[in-house]
Amino acid sequence: MQILQEYLNKHPIVPYIRECDYAVRKPWSMPERRLLDYLLIYVQEGTCNFRVDRTLYEFHKGEFCFIQPNSLNDLEGIVNTVTPFAHFDVFYAADREQSFPTRAGQVELSAYLHLMQPRLDEMLQVEVPVKLKPKNSTRFRDTFLQVVEFWQDRDPLMQLKAQAGLTELVIMLMEDVLERKQSQRTSPQTLNWITSYFSFHLNEPLSVADMARRANLSHSRFHDLFKQQYGMTPHQYLLEMRINHACELLQNTKLTQQQVADYCGFSDVHHFSKTFKKKLGIAPGQFRNDCKKE
Repeated sequence: MQILQEYLNKHPIVPYIRECDYAVRKPWSMPERRLLDYLLIYVQEGTCNFRVDRTLYEFHKGEFCFIQPNSLNDLEGIVNTVTPFAHFDVFYAADREQSFPTRAGQVELSAYLHLMQPRLDEMLQVEVPVKLKPKNSTRFRDTFLQVVEFWQDRDPLMQLKAQAGLTELVIMLMEDVLERKQSQRTSPQTLNWITSYFSFHLNEPLSVADMARRANLSHSRFHDLFKQQYGMTPHQYLLEMRINHACELLQNTKLTQQQVADYCGFSDVHHFSKTFKKKLGIAPGQFRNDCKKE
């Protein structure tokens, strides 16, 4: 509870719509991208395949897709679709007007980390499903469609009603998730939220002790649960994430090795180079050169 309060003091909940519209399309696709904000999609008509963080989900008429910040996603409408959507923030950000819905192909967002919204699963320390199943689905649907409708009218009163409706949606979503968290206390504990936390704080020093504290578990219990769920220790998993992110940066950006080391949470460029070579068998510079030849 103390951790949650500290989190809310730093990131107060103030929902804010960035973009909101109806999307009426023939079969379509949105190539892979990574989000800075939240995306809520309602499949009003048609069938869609959405891949979120490498997992494929099939959505049919009447279903909601909820994608959190920093999630990789590629979206496809299999047939003619009507998919009202909203890009929005959940947490207050002083520079929120600088943020934007990312474009197709934007997977490297290191330059925009200051605009990245915190994630609900990280704050609540519980899995938040991509395929939402609101407890009161009719009320959730009707409120969302009202939000989209209000947002189309640029009148200040309608804009305020849209923002108020979004706040109501966030409340309903959080109530459902917190109720699920309460029920999970009597079932085997999962750590699905922790990998999102790793990803969001990849450039920071992270300790197993801190992760265990956030999960309200002892160091040894956290270590055992993590290894049981992911097949490796937290340290090994974090290192793999850092190396994988370094590969993305070396391949897709012109950042120096020092900058890559900083973005990926290595203490210095020498530690980064040594670890990278030990893991992949080649130095970072050679890896970048090989990528250019492909």
